[in-house]
Amino acid sequence: MTAQAFASPRPTSRFPPRRRHRARISLTPLIDVVFILLIFFMLASSFLDERAFGVDAPAATLGGASIEGALLVELRPDGLRLGGRDLTQAQLLARLAEHAARNPAQRVLIKPAPGVSLQGAVALLDHIMASGLTQVSFQRDPAR
Repeated sequence: MTAQAFASPRPTSRFPPRRRHRARISLTPLIDVVFILLIFFMLASSFLDERAFGVDAPAATLGGASIEGALLVELRPDGLRLGGRDLTQAQLLARLAEHAARNPAQRVLIKPAPGVSLQGAVALLDHIMASGLTQVSFQRDPAR
């Protein structure tokens, strides 16, 4: 036999073969980012209880119906008027409560003047509905 047959096999490299490890993606940073985003959106959101109220369009409500007998409340920047008379808010609410006691189905028209804030019109609507009158609508100025 030859000397080559008994010789140890020759190594191909000086370093032992390494096992390849797959890179693992850790989910911990991803979960941290998701929780931070969740907290951010919870703090940035507003959870106000916004009330909605139904307002009938004047054309739909008053188109074919007669407005005879309806109370006209004019909302002006300088005050309130009911039937052409200047009134304070307390006087207006007292008169509307009297009308509600006599006729709960009394129709009320609110006519806001130019320059009146929307908040003022909504506050007046709330007061009128709190007095017991439920058939309330806004009247548009035909000139506008």
